[in-house]
Amino acid sequence: MIANLIATLVEEDLAEDDGVLAPDDRLTCHVHGRWIHQCVASPLHVNPVTRHRWCRGCDAELGVVVDELSGDVAMRCPRCGCGGSAATNRLIAACRASISARRAA
Repeated sequence: MIANLIATLVEEDLAEDDGVLAPDDRLTCHVHGRWIHQCVASPLHVNPVTRHRWCRGCDAELGVVVDELSGDVAMRCPRCGCGGSAATNRLIAACRASISARRAA
């Protein structure tokens, strides 16, 4: 399982450097060296500018719930209960895909 994570990290780093993989579409986190769903709750994954895990209306960080058993991932504003954005939707999709990739390892 660790070997698959390391191989995926290296593959995604190279693909991102070559411009063929968008940072939003990574299944791994090059900062934490983990599957993205395992570290997405870190404050490092909040970006008010791009709206990753950020509610513009409330000016607040979105909370994260990751259920590895069901494969579900949710991000919601603690104030208004919404706060979704296109960037956060891509991050949720990447988290769901990383759960699947980890299972396949």
